[in-house]
Amino acid sequence: MSDDNPTPTDEYTPPKVWTWDTESGGRFANINRPIAGSTHDQELPRGDNPLQLYSLATPNGVKVTALLEELIDLGHTGAEYDAYTINIGEGQQFGSDFVDINPNSKIPALLDLSTPTPTRVFESGAIMVYLAEKFGALLPIEPSARAECMSWLFWQMGSAPYLGGGFGHFYAYAPFKMQYPIDRFTMEIKRQLDVLNRTLAEREFLCGDDYTIADIANYSWYGQLVINNLYSAEEFIEAASYTHVVRWANQIQARPAVDRGRRVNRPWGPEETRVVERHSAADFK
Repeated sequence: MSDDNPTPTDEYTPPKVWTWDTESGGRFANINRPIAGSTHDQELPRGDNPLQLYSLATPNGVKVTALLEELIDLGHTGAEYDAYTINIGEGQQFGSDFVDINPNSKIPALLDLSTPTPTRVFESGAIMVYLAEKFGALLPIEPSARAECMSWLFWQMGSAPYLGGGFGHFYAYAPFKMQYPIDRFTMEIKRQLDVLNRTLAEREFLCGDDYTIADIANYSWYGQLVINNLYSAEEFIEAASYTHVVRWANQIQARPAVDRGRRVNRPWGPEETRVVERHSAADFK
């Protein structure tokens, strides 16, 4: 961090005390900082639906919108929501109202207005469990089945940083290519895909015969990695070789609710796939 113009051949010697004296470089460098809290005043909009979602169509964002769309397809009254795009590239996650909902300044963030006082929920896994328990859907009740589902959900929560923050960053977003971190994180990502592939060789879904929040969460990262060319790495990681993961990912992506969920809070792409800033799920019917 202290070298102004590092090159791939530089050997870095860490100082005794790290100081933030220059941007790290690469995509998103302008929003990275070593402190928390808001940077500006911001009033978030609120709609008329019970649930207010502030997010972006990243893998973590898709987890929640796909789940909400599934709940609506299951007929759960009260799962209707308004979604507002938080553009993380512009630093909107550091606005005062957003930080009040998520002090960690990461999307997605949910506000449940149906409770006696508004309930904030942050972290994608926590939001998924909250919604699944609130509506009694897509999370098994029987103890052993619930434990299996929660295990795969938290496996994803613990593994995804290697995929997004590790492999994705150094392969796609770093200011220059560095062999050591790319090799390190590629090895781990391929190991994780092998874990999924071996499991899905014996099961239709991650927890067995039933589709759960564990499938939604893992699809959003690993499914999109192998079939949607996440990080433009499909050839590099030999995604097609994980045949059982590919089968499972295509099966989930074909679900109408997941298709709609992928389009919510998506401010890029062709005009016909863009979503207005505020919407209700009925816009996708």
